[in-house]
Amino acid sequence: MNKWVKIYFSGIFMGAADIVPGVSGGTIAFILGVYERLISALSGVNKKSIQLLFKGDIKGLWKHFDASFLLVLGVGILTSLIALSGAISFALEFYPRYLASFFLGLILASAALLSKDLPKLQIKHLIMILLGCCFGLLVSLLSPTNINVTPLMVILSGMIAICAMLLPGISGSFILLMLGMYGPVLLAIKNLELSVLALFASGALLGLLTFSKLLKYLMTYFREITISFLIGVMLGSLLKIWPWKNIGQWTNIDGKDVPENVMYVMPWNINDYQMSSDLVYPLCFVLLGIFIIKAINNIFLLNDTNDIDTKR
Repeated sequence: MNKWVKIYFSGIFMGAADIVPGVSGGTIAFILGVYERLISALSGVNKKSIQLLFKGDIKGLWKHFDASFLLVLGVGILTSLIALSGAISFALEFYPRYLASFFLGLILASAALLSKDLPKLQIKHLIMILLGCCFGLLVSLLSPTNINVTPLMVILSGMIAICAMLLPGISGSFILLMLGMYGPVLLAIKNLELSVLALFASGALLGLLTFSKLLKYLMTYFREITISFLIGVMLGSLLKIWPWKNIGQWTNIDGKDVPENVMYVMPWNINDYQMSSDLVYPLCFVLLGIFIIKAINNIFLLNDTNDIDTKR
């Protein structure tokens, strides 16, 4: 597989994940092996980049930011958002349990693959996984709020949402919902409110410039500890997409229907339980998610190995 084709399809898978509330494109980037390259490219603003800019060295600046990689990945994400948003939105509305089961399988398989980056499981790794789980659970259990929309809040929400998107296991759209900014941002996009969008984009850019540098530092100098924490975050965030839940009532927050009084239960304890539709089919989708991640990983790994052999 051509490396640019691989990057393009990585973008497609990331875009598909970002459409679903509770699923992070950063998780998919990690699985497909483009996460560290993405973080490195996004954290490229430094003294060298400023020098290249003032010199007018566009070619050097393009290479410095790995812009070809970002462009191809971005095109893949955009393609996915355009092509799959309708289908995934349909599944979210009419088959939410099956879609949640599918992504449950994706994340379980992803966490298992990430654990292979830990050559030997040690106490420090287990502690970080536990802390990551607690963090993921905390985020998953946050309740949506209504707040006053101010310019400062728009900027802060942009910063926080983009940081969440970069962190595997946490959905940026879910964080916006928790902050009470999902509706205002969505409305600003729909009505092309450029002043609001500019504030949000400036916050997102500021978040990228700061958080990507932090992630790059952590992945460079504390790789195993960071990966352990991220595995924990992914496992903790599974609660948010747990397919089997009893919902007491629904409320409208920020123009979006949000469940209240949610009880997470085992499949056979849900209301009006039916074995085929509530247990067998969801488990099949869990297995499908696991199979797809394994297949994608094997295909990408095989092609990477072939590329190395060819260079030899």
